[in-house]
Amino acid sequence: MNRNNKLWYRKPANTWLEAIPIGNGRIGAMVFGGVKEERIQLNEDSVWYGGPKQREYPDAFAQLGTIRRLIIEGEPQKAEHLARMSLTAAPKFLGPYQTLGDLKLFFYGKDGEACEYVRELDLDSGVTGVSFKMNGVSYRREIFASPVDHIIAVRLEADTPGSLTFSASLSRRPFEGTSAKTGSDGVVMSGQCGPDGVRFAAVLKAVQEGGTVSCIGDFVSVEAADHVTLYLSAATTFREDDPFSVCLERVEAAAIKGYSAIYKDHITDHRSIFGRVSLELEDTEGGCSEDLPTNERLSRVREGQKDQGLISLFFQYGRYLLMASSRPGSLPANLQGIWNESHTPPWESDYHLNINLQMNYWPAEVCNLAECHLPVFDLLERLRENGRITAEKMYGASGFVAHHATNLWAETDICGIYVPAVIWPMGGAWLSLHMWEHYRFGLDKKFLSDRAYPMLKEAAEFFLDFLIEDEYGRLVTAPSLSPENRYLLPNGNEGCLCIGPSMDSQIIYTLFGACIEASQLLEFDESFRRKLEEALIRLPDPQVGKHGQLMEWSIDYEEVELGHRHISHLFALHPGEQITLDHTPELAQAARLTLERRLTHGGGHTGWSRAWIINFWARLQDAEQAYDNVLALLKHSVHPNLFGEHPGELPVFQIDANFGGTAAIAEMLLQSHRDEIILLPALPTAWANGRVSGLRARGGFEIIIAWKDGLLSEAIIHAEHCKVCIIRSKIPISISHDSGVFIAESSMSNPILRFQTEAGKRYRVRPLS
Repeated sequence: MNRNNKLWYRKPANTWLEAIPIGNGRIGAMVFGGVKEERIQLNEDSVWYGGPKQREYPDAFAQLGTIRRLIIEGEPQKAEHLARMSLTAAPKFLGPYQTLGDLKLFFYGKDGEACEYVRELDLDSGVTGVSFKMNGVSYRREIFASPVDHIIAVRLEADTPGSLTFSASLSRRPFEGTSAKTGSDGVVMSGQCGPDGVRFAAVLKAVQEGGTVSCIGDFVSVEAADHVTLYLSAATTFREDDPFSVCLERVEAAAIKGYSAIYKDHITDHRSIFGRVSLELEDTEGGCSEDLPTNERLSRVREGQKDQGLISLFFQYGRYLLMASSRPGSLPANLQGIWNESHTPPWESDYHLNINLQMNYWPAEVCNLAECHLPVFDLLERLRENGRITAEKMYGASGFVAHHATNLWAETDICGIYVPAVIWPMGGAWLSLHMWEHYRFGLDKKFLSDRAYPMLKEAAEFFLDFLIEDEYGRLVTAPSLSPENRYLLPNGNEGCLCIGPSMDSQIIYTLFGACIEASQLLEFDESFRRKLEEALIRLPDPQVGKHGQLMEWSIDYEEVELGHRHISHLFALHPGEQITLDHTPELAQAARLTLERRLTHGGGHTGWSRAWIINFWARLQDAEQAYDNVLALLKHSVHPNLFGEHPGELPVFQIDANFGGTAAIAEMLLQSHRDEIILLPALPTAWANGRVSGLRARGGFEIIIAWKDGLLSEAIIHAEHCKVCIIRSKIPISISHDSGVFIAESSMSNPILRFQTEAGKRYRVRPLS
């Protein structure tokens, strides 16, 4: 086990943003670690306020032509005024994802001073621990969320018999519903999330060793026990007709199975996934920083000290959070993953489709968590059903469309009233590309034919109908926008709605290209492929503007906010691959200037934006810029529990900074776009020595990389399929079978090395001396 893979603290959490997260995909909790009173804040992934809405926009299609004409005539403000009234749906807003409530433990007799206190999260096991001594007694708690048994387990132990006396309750202030006993050793809390929303239930059961357990009122009462295990399950009518019965059955089954077996199965399941990837960054300056509490390590970094171990911890923490908030059968990770203590969280803690949900899943494939990606595909299939209706009613188009945000019910209408964000028809298209990426990493032809291609095709069908011809004969989107940004016209008008924002063209280019390639691989749908090929060549290409920057719109407008947090027009650089340093150097230089302009004017001030910037610098193979922005992320955009921060008057948690940061660190070590593997593409001088294992590359490869003094020592490529492997290297390298038999080598004049692999075989990459 890696001693660095642990978050730990010397005192209980005072605030929610100091608490420790656990989760199994469907159920999550935040553990505060209190001594006299413990709070474990609870979530269940389908606890959203309100039911599905039949939203109306009766004038949308009738006004679409007028809105387009106003934009073309240079009157974006008039277009936005009309679009706000005609295109936004009624009712306007999505119901929020909400807290399930709290599990509170009230300890009797804890009147002394606690010493030797430790609160920790062991990433290798997925178990949170709390330990301390009081009045000569050592106390220990273990808390985890089991995906195997669908429960949260809370184990309480003391080294002196009869030392555990406490009461436990479930509450959901101020929307509690009902609470009651369930026999002599448990309680239930139930209610409904609005008059048309899901009904929920949470059941708590106690099993003691020594002492007694009883129920008094709606509390579980434990008296003078030696050890106690609490089992909690939660469910809603989103999945279950009778959530109370399901929860009761689960906690009863857990009690029969016993804590030792549940703990063992949880550890086995967790390590089978988390243990696939390891990262070691040698810390030549920071000393034994893993011996310091996490909050102190974070403070030291903010003071300018080095701690490469904290970077590797942050990387692995992102993998842990994705495992904990997104598992097969769960909903996808939302803006806060699965963790939310509020009934009215920021931005409804919904699924934002204009970068945030996509960023959540950037680490899924490369960081060897492919099964955690599956909830996105389940959501996509529900989005497609609703999006067909939206496409036809709003735009008179075939295929399917989704806009900037969605919710539990996979709604696809234009929800909200903030025009610079909501009138953007690209959410479904961008998200569908995640299915294509899943195929590219795993090469599962059945997945491609059964799930990915049908989704990609319907997303593409929408744009074949929706695109219009601009004055230059190009096919462009309209109305649309560059997410949340605004531009200035020469006539002084300011706008956000436009024709052909660069990001739209780049997403559609990638979508059409994916459909074409998938169709060729499947040897299917030739007539549709020809339509896409004809449309593809009419899309606007990425263009360089008057400042040397990549143009954000199809016309070289001036920007209103030069340091805007969205850098949407660099989609073609990342996560797209239309722009690369080696294949399109002029556009790569324009992308660099775009980044420099944004950062010079204050860009990157949100956690997720900073994470995207690291990915951009990694794709540009600028190791030092990427590393500086990793440090900036830790210094300015991370809470004490390492949750990502979205700054404002009251800084809030937004999990995309965690997932985007994890993906970015992987991108610095391994890239595989354009069907070329690049080893250590953006290795900073601060990471002179290190090793990473288990990262995945497109094409069905799993890779181990070791390096010393900033140079590649060796890489091992494990091939999952019989396939040609292509490596691009700045230094001459040789390839051999794992047995040592030489295969090929590259040179300075020929940096591309191609070789045939066999499924199940390993290949060694070494630098030529």
